[in-house]
Amino acid sequence: MALNQRQTELVDLVHEKGFITIDELVQHFSVTPQTIRRDLNLLAESGVIIRHHGGAESSSTTENTSYQSRKILNLEAKESIANDIVKMIPNGSSLFINIGTTTETIARALLNHQGLNIVTNNIHVATILSAKKDFTVIIAAGEVRHRDGGIIGETTCEFMNQFQMDFGIIGISGICSDGSLVDFDLREVRVAQAIINNSTNVLLAADHSKFGRNAMIKQGNISQIDHLFTDQQPPHDIKEMLSSHSIVTHVA
Repeated sequence: MALNQRQTELVDLVHEKGFITIDELVQHFSVTPQTIRRDLNLLAESGVIIRHHGGAESSSTTENTSYQSRKILNLEAKESIANDIVKMIPNGSSLFINIGTTTETIARALLNHQGLNIVTNNIHVATILSAKKDFTVIIAAGEVRHRDGGIIGETTCEFMNQFQMDFGIIGISGICSDGSLVDFDLREVRVAQAIINNSTNVLLAADHSKFGRNAMIKQGNISQIDHLFTDQQPPHDIKEMLSSHSIVTHVA
């Protein structure tokens, strides 16, 4: 596909920033929102970028969108998912919570609970939940990833393997059409695998933008989860896999 100068620069901006809003692009190029939407739709159809409501993100399979961009990306969907998922957590439960802006949103939604015992490798989750005096919050050992406050590494995996929790609440970067759960950091993936292996019930929180999104490292397979919490019906192939493995799907 031949791109004009604006479209070429637009692609460069998306890859540079990871995620960019329509408003930012309108201001940058001094064109109408309709023009930007047409450009984004054209580029998304060609697989150059990934189109989202309100903006676009890089289609890179080797590097995730920036943490600050992910905090605002599909925030309303994440809040709806969080409100659904916390209804399943009884007071007094034990739970893992892993890295991600979706799991941070879930942590905020858990503040109305009582007597939770939480193990997390997410500094932001630990900060949010430590505000409750009746919560026990244990933060994992390991290397702190500066860009998003995630704690990762072999030490973190060994730490997680010391626990057996009622629930493992995990986020993911992408869900492939074959059911693979994929992410961008091998060390983060290994910690997530430890959470899955040591949880009685695995709850995956993933908004609709994660369906069909690619990343280079396999975290596992959708068959390993017990419940999927999302904001839109999954694509047909994924829905069939969920049904065949008796995985309960909750659509906010």
